[in-house]
Amino acid sequence: QLQLVESGGGLVQPGGSLRLSCVASGFSLDNYYVGWFRQVPGKEREGVSCIDRRGYSTNYGDSMKGRFTISKDKNTVYLQMNNLKLEDTAVYYCARYRGYYCSKLVRDVYSWGQGTQVTVSA
Repeated sequence: QLQLVESGGGLVQPGGSLRLSCVASGFSLDNYYVGWFRQVPGKEREGVSCIDRRGYSTNYGDSMKGRFTISKDKNTVYLQMNNLKLEDTAVYYCARYRGYYCSKLVRDVYSWGQGTQVTVSA
């Protein structure tokens, strides 16, 4: 049974850091591509980052590049978020892709986690 469970969200001040975790079960991270998306009210879900079977990463969004880093170990995918800004406030979702390629498109996602709220507040 495929399952993705996010954690690590919460309240943080601008300029602070946060690390999100996504525990994958029912499949191996050696066999599938996994990524992070985020969504704020009134906007479309936005691709953040993707990591492939070998650990190679792809980042999306000009506002996030250089600040967010995706990584993984045996069964957990991480998103390290540094120098957080007010506009980073969103629900962050872990996702397993349908195919064997990275993408920022929601339609390329096969399964979602339930999401974790990140709030950046001054």
